[in-house]
Amino acid sequence: MGGVTMVKRSEERGPLEPPPAFEAEISGFLAWTQLERGLADNTTSSYERDLAQCACFLANGGALGWGSVEADEISAWVASLTKGGYAVSSLARKLSAVRMLARYLVAEGLRTEDFTELLVNPRKDRPLPETLSIEEVERFLDAPDTNVPLGKRDKAIFELMYGSGLRVSEICSLPMTSVDCEAGLARVFGKGSKERVVPVGKPAVQAIRNYLHGGRLHLTKDGTGGELFLSMRGKGISRKMVWVLVKDYAKRAGIEKNVTPHLLRHSFATHLLMGGADVRAVQEMLGHADVGTTQIYTQVESERLLDDHASFHPRGRSTG
Repeated sequence: MGGVTMVKRSEERGPLEPPPAFEAEISGFLAWTQLERGLADNTTSSYERDLAQCACFLANGGALGWGSVEADEISAWVASLTKGGYAVSSLARKLSAVRMLARYLVAEGLRTEDFTELLVNPRKDRPLPETLSIEEVERFLDAPDTNVPLGKRDKAIFELMYGSGLRVSEICSLPMTSVDCEAGLARVFGKGSKERVVPVGKPAVQAIRNYLHGGRLHLTKDGTGGELFLSMRGKGISRKMVWVLVKDYAKRAGIEKNVTPHLLRHSFATHLLMGGADVRAVQEMLGHADVGTTQIYTQVESERLLDDHASFHPRGRSTG
């Protein structure tokens, strides 16, 4: 093959020698990667294996050469690799080799269009976020002792975190002037100092009022600023302290999950969608720039519905 040594057998799966109808273009491409782009021999060898593997699949499907290959045929190849158990990183590498070959064919005038242009790169599935059940949230929110100033503060923090989906950093930097208890709204500065207005539910409003009248006054010191939530030293409460408090109250509530401030935010989003909220509205409340970030919570809800169906319906999956 044009001076490029062809490996006869695959280190992965299937033969590495491409069908004759595909060989000339692969050979030319590999020579170009070495002579024009100066790629390392190991990289060129990887391209060689991946392209030969792809060519064998295409030929078995009836393709007559690279000149007639279409995007759906490459998609079918990637799908077959996925079923074969290849890692997403391997799929991405293989598809990258085919993309480079397609661009080479266009540059050399061997094709008029890039048949990989509309293909989507394989994406690694993100793990679904864990959430608290509504019953666990209720136990957690009931854990603070609201007869003491610190308990009033902690109750208000947790009600606002869960009720409005705030990040721990947003809770700690929230000024008193940002919460309008009458209107049931809070003005929040999130990531990148982007401002958004979030609703504050009645339980959170009540908890904040109780804290302002019977909690914060006991925590103020000389030099106390305008932060809503104060530490025992009269300074704005730190993120580390909120983390400690969340862990402590989760333990008191008998919750065995790894409860974190962000878990309350996950629960906020999931429970909204469970109740029928629109994903775009949830995106706005969470302050997500991309709705795709929010849509992972729709997967959480879908998983919950599937589990419930499997467990409780007479024709569920668990019944066989």
